[in-house]
Amino acid sequence: MLRLLFGPPAKWAFGVRYWDGTYEGPAGATTTLHLNRAGALRRMLWPPSDLSVAESYLFGDLDIEGDPLPLLTQGVAAAPRLLNPLTLLRLLPRLLTLPTDDAPPRPSRAATHEGGVHSKERDARSIRYHYDVGNDFYALFLDQRMVYSCAYFATGQETLEEAQRLKLDRLCRKLRLKPGEHLLDIGSGWGALSIHAAQHYGVRVTGITLSPAQAELARARAQAAGVANRVTFELRDYRDLPPVPTFDKIVSVGMVEHVGSGKLPAYFQQAYRLLRPGGLFLNHGIVTAMTPGFVRWGFGLIERYLNTHSFIQEYVFPDGELRRIGELTTRAEAAGFELRDVENMREHYALTLLEWIRRLEINHDQVVRLTDEVTYRIWRLYMAGSADSFRAGRIGVVQSLYAKPTASGKAGLPLTRVDVEEGTPWAAD
Repeated sequence: MLRLLFGPPAKWAFGVRYWDGTYEGPAGATTTLHLNRAGALRRMLWPPSDLSVAESYLFGDLDIEGDPLPLLTQGVAAAPRLLNPLTLLRLLPRLLTLPTDDAPPRPSRAATHEGGVHSKERDARSIRYHYDVGNDFYALFLDQRMVYSCAYFATGQETLEEAQRLKLDRLCRKLRLKPGEHLLDIGSGWGALSIHAAQHYGVRVTGITLSPAQAELARARAQAAGVANRVTFELRDYRDLPPVPTFDKIVSVGMVEHVGSGKLPAYFQQAYRLLRPGGLFLNHGIVTAMTPGFVRWGFGLIERYLNTHSFIQEYVFPDGELRRIGELTTRAEAAGFELRDVENMREHYALTLLEWIRRLEINHDQVVRLTDEVTYRIWRLYMAGSADSFRAGRIGVVQSLYAKPTASGKAGLPLTRVDVEEGTPWAAD
């Protein structure tokens, strides 16, 4: 079966160790797929979806020894063949003759999808599912500031701590923050950007999050940094903010992925209402580069099933949606914004994820003590798959800068972006 999917073993990017001890694959492979049980391959491939493969790894049917990326890269390349109806018809007899066994029970770990999609209550539950794993857990692989988004590697040689500080400063410079301005940080996380902006740019910041664990730690960190008088963190949905022009600048990092396509118009409209004329809104989010019809068989039924029953949906980001950059820009412009700058940083996110994976693997024993082995595997697989998708260009991470011009057309921006690329970092240090 594996030969039908991947070709001759000598051409595989990984080796396979079967449950009976036999081995197939190229000599010297640095990645080995261990099939631990006789029925592992059948459960991994049937029904054909990334969820079947993922759950086989999460619950111990298989192990991945070494770097998981070569296996994921070749697996993704083979996926269209496995999902093609004609290929499925040819493979089905072989799939049904694969060995079976009595697998141990799999505890339910998937997120519950109750209530209206992207209702305030369901969004709050989805955010808590992902972010309330525990602050101590995230501290085991994030940088010291606990920035849970793409870092910026100016040379590629920076440490994660250095690259995250460069990213925070790049956001502040793109927003052209000035002392005394009021910044809204939508999805403020553990407070790194809000605190950095207050410390080094002299602004007043309101940060909002749906995660109680994040809000609690962010407040403590603002107090420790000596900026609690200028930075407040609220447990609040962005939709609940009074729709009046209160803020000079708005930033949203890693939040738009949770909004949902149907709520995008309201998201950008609310940001527009909250921003004062002449203000700037920087939206930083992951986007898809795949066409909506990536899997278009069966009148779209397969596509819809895969989008709603994927590993990411069930175990990582419930109700998360990646949209194309064109859709985001169209919605923003319809709300009244003027697009002024766009930057795709997907290579930077791949580097960030590789460092997170390295730290997660080093801290495996601590992660398991804090959570369990399944949680470790969820995060290792999720981050490795994301790194592969960023490297291959299937997804990107885009910073889009929008202006709300004044009645006379002033956008509050200089003629060039030299100040972003060459400005003095941390001017208030």
